[in-house]
Amino acid sequence: METVIIALLLVLNQPTLSNQQSHKQPNTTTMETQSMQVVRNFLTAVQQGDQAKLASLIHPAIEWSQPGSNRFSGTKKSSTEVFQMVGGMFQATDNSLALTDIKVLTANGNSVACLVHWKAVQPNGGILDVDNIDVYTVDNGQIVKAKVYSADVAQEDNFWLK
Repeated sequence: METVIIALLLVLNQPTLSNQQSHKQPNTTTMETQSMQVVRNFLTAVQQGDQAKLASLIHPAIEWSQPGSNRFSGTKKSSTEVFQMVGGMFQATDNSLALTDIKVLTANGNSVACLVHWKAVQPNGGILDVDNIDVYTVDNGQIVKAKVYSADVAQEDNFWLK
């Protein structure tokens, strides 16, 4: 009788399949792969000027942090504000602003860091030639947060002005 009770207690205390699945951690490798693909697609769309693709990859309520103390610096709180900022950058450079190199792309969970290089020339002769480290947060196939770090904030501030 004791053996039956012990066996019954063991069976009743076993987690069910649904309990096991609810405690399962997300597959970090898959999350990282998917997040990197979203950012890779985003950066490629930036290089190609593919506005439709960019709009599909940026969440409407994105939080975008741009470094420095120039006219484009600060936190943008929507995709509309981000597109206005980028549009202003293209206007200020007679459309010469270019993402010329994606040097490193690496992920930690749904956060993706990349080392990129930007170049631009202003009509007055000002030159931008700078590395940035961008950190993107991806959720459900869209970028929900971006934080940009400049290797030369003074150069960017001088180039973009107030």
